[in-house]
Amino acid sequence: MTLTDKEQTVAAAFERQLITLPFHQIAPLYLVSEHKKASVKYKLIASSIQETGLVEPIVVARDQHNKSQYTLLDGHLRLEVLKDFGHDHTRCLVSTDDEAYTYNKRISRLAPIQEHKMILRALFLGVPEARLANALNINVKTLQQKRQLLDGICEEAADLLKDKQVALTGFRILKKMKPIRQIEAAQLMVAMNKFTINYARSLLAATPEALLVSAATPKKIKGISREQLDLMERESANLEREVRLVEENYGTDHLELVLVRGYISKLMSNEPVIRYLSHHHDEFLPAFEKIVEKEAFAT
Repeated sequence: MTLTDKEQTVAAAFERQLITLPFHQIAPLYLVSEHKKASVKYKLIASSIQETGLVEPIVVARDQHNKSQYTLLDGHLRLEVLKDFGHDHTRCLVSTDDEAYTYNKRISRLAPIQEHKMILRALFLGVPEARLANALNINVKTLQQKRQLLDGICEEAADLLKDKQVALTGFRILKKMKPIRQIEAAQLMVAMNKFTINYARSLLAATPEALLVSAATPKKIKGISREQLDLMERESANLEREVRLVEENYGTDHLELVLVRGYISKLMSNEPVIRYLSHHHDEFLPAFEKIVEKEAFAT
């Protein structure tokens, strides 16, 4: 089969041309409640559409029983915002598959660093701060904070957190650390998969004075003594070493465990082996049975 033949067997997921549809021909899968309209997400979409128009068309599928009707697969909030703004039609992307679940199976949220880069790009292209803030449904002060997100953050730490959901306050906490400690803190966040403000504060509390930007200023945390901070610093250092060791050996250990589990499963399917173990090493049988049960559950 030639490459051209293979390409011809691939079905297109969408029709090639956008179409404009009146709202009465679009049937939503659910109604947008007043509670949903009061959400931050809804207000953000409304602000964006008001400032820049509809950037991403809504996705519909043709009704198999009524060719003049379409089922709304993706874009319920966008459609409702357009209705609130007085529109009665919109451009649509027509899907060849009427499966709505596909569009929301994996939610991809924009990470703060990615948003920061988009803001810098928009400002570089001449978009006024006020208009950009309106489009993002934030005030100008918050926009400026997002613009300055990486000021004081070293390049290595920023690269580690470029696709992570770290709050603005989390970055402000990291800025209190020197670059080498920022990298260590970012590595710990990634390894532990914890990007909360409280975890960032705990890393700051466990940071030695010499690794703080203002090393001459003693850390004062309400309710925590100097002795407790020293203990946290030591425990943090130990945890970092343990995390490094786990990262280095994880792949090999996991492979070995998979092989061992498979070998034990084969042993436990052999009746003579089970009889031998029950007579001579019955203390091993319960553990082996649990391993086999877990393997069966995993598959």
